[in-house]
Amino acid sequence: MKRLYEEDSYLRKFESEIIDIDIENKLINLKETAFYGKSGGQPGDTGNIIIKANNIKIKITETFKKNGSIFHQLNTIEGIKIGDEIKGIINWEKRYRYMKMHTALHLLCGVIPLAVTGGQIGEEKSRLDFNADKNLINKEEIQVKLNKILKDNHEVSYHWINYDELMKKTELIRTMSVKPPITDGKVRLVKIGNIDLQACGGTHVKKTSEIGHIDIAKIENKGKMNRRINININD
Repeated sequence: MKRLYEEDSYLRKFESEIIDIDIENKLINLKETAFYGKSGGQPGDTGNIIIKANNIKIKITETFKKNGSIFHQLNTIEGIKIGDEIKGIINWEKRYRYMKMHTALHLLCGVIPLAVTGGQIGEEKSRLDFNADKNLINKEEIQVKLNKILKDNHEVSYHWINYDELMKKTELIRTMSVKPPITDGKVRLVKIGNIDLQACGGTHVKKTSEIGHIDIAKIENKGKMNRRINININD
């Protein structure tokens, strides 16, 4: 399956073909897809598909990854069959919000050079957990650094390396609990100016200025060496 969002996170509509149907669970696989499958703390995309032969519109209520495939959860499978050509339409407002949040969390990694133990992306707030004690993170200092980066308007770019090469550069894997996604034996690196470089399969904005303004909502202690940083973004 070709993951179109890896090449263009801004792709809102696309055409594809149904290659498999799970009738019992109302799931389909597509030949190629722009729907992001839930993984790595980023929620899956929602939206619609339109069956081109009969113009039937069907809701995509969830998208998730499993065993190397991306599954699209439908509200109904009536009127569809394997081989149907479709038009996919992403719920763009939600996707774009996730893109800004995800990029903001990369920036947070850039200003806090510590191992990440967990995280979650949401529309209204997001978080990262760092392997750190309470004396290593200063809320006000982090917020100032983050918003200066936004104003400087750094570019977000992508590069691919072989998985074996990545294993020799483990500093590019920032999240301790999540294995980076592999596509044809390669892993995608996300680079934000000279701020952050790490393996990631998620969706991001093109420029840091698109994010808006980042607020550090609160910092929580989640263990002796686990600090949870919660953020909000304002357009």
